[in-house]
Amino acid sequence: MSNQNPEKAVVLLSGGLDSTTTLAIAKSKGFECYALSFDYGQKQKSELNSAKKIAKQFDATEHRIMNISLSDFGGSALTDKNIAVPDFKQSDEIPITYVPARNTIFLSYALAWAEVLESQSIFIGVNSTDYSGYPDCRQEYITAFEIMANLATKQGIEGQKITVHTPLINLDKSQIITQGLSLGIDYSLTTTCYQADNEGKACGTCDACEYRKQGFKSAGISDPTKYQ
Repeated sequence: MSNQNPEKAVVLLSGGLDSTTTLAIAKSKGFECYALSFDYGQKQKSELNSAKKIAKQFDATEHRIMNISLSDFGGSALTDKNIAVPDFKQSDEIPITYVPARNTIFLSYALAWAEVLESQSIFIGVNSTDYSGYPDCRQEYITAFEIMANLATKQGIEGQKITVHTPLINLDKSQIITQGLSLGIDYSLTTTCYQADNEGKACGTCDACEYRKQGFKSAGISDPTKYQ
């Protein structure tokens, strides 16, 4: 990849640990990064403040926050005020924190922006190891979306193949953290908690918090998370 004309990439950035690591990886590979976040009706908005700081720290060429309203549909503890975010519980069932079709919607927006930018690369921080209960975090899903993307776009059918990059797909949380630290990430800036307060302080009891805590412990790294 030429340093004079770096390839553009759209990077989905939630402000959490995984998406931040994904942005850092894309940047380290020489991509010119366009960060894309969503105010989708989630109960906690502090992750968007984190996303703004992270996009700036990693010198994203542009950072857009799209306003969409998945809360109008509800059906998830993250968007429906009538559904509480549960404490961590080990289970093989798809959790109530799953937001129906969220990654498909987010990736579709990323695909539209990528085509406008004439970019052939989209980065998403999905991880099948920790979130195996989420159907839209699996490699099979990403492969299917990539096939669709190349059938559904002008640049795809004209031979400019679109690739959906998933650098974290087979990593566990401790491996993700170790790689991110090597790329200069300050994880105290990230917000992972499903019910963080307005200052971004974590609850410490939800699934996302538990996986994050386990990740830092397994990596032998002091947890920089600010808790309520």
